[in-house]
Amino acid sequence: MADKVTNELLLEQLKSIQARLTNLESGMSDVKTSLIGIQQHMAGFMTNVSAHESTIALIQSRLDRIERRLELSD
Repeated sequence: MADKVTNELLLEQLKSIQARLTNLESGMSDVKTSLIGIQQHMAGFMTNVSAHESTIALIQSRLDRIERRLELSD
């Protein structure tokens, strides 16, 4: 069986492996691009959440002040 392995057969197999690796590299590039997009989206989302939390804290502070002035707090 080992006698039937030729350089042409090896070269054919290596070309097949190389083609598959090229496809994998292309796929990984697409995955990386998608991941970067998701990371950017999440960063924007977290910035938005932080801004909302800051606004809510400000409103809570003002509401507490109003309740104290109107003597509504416990």
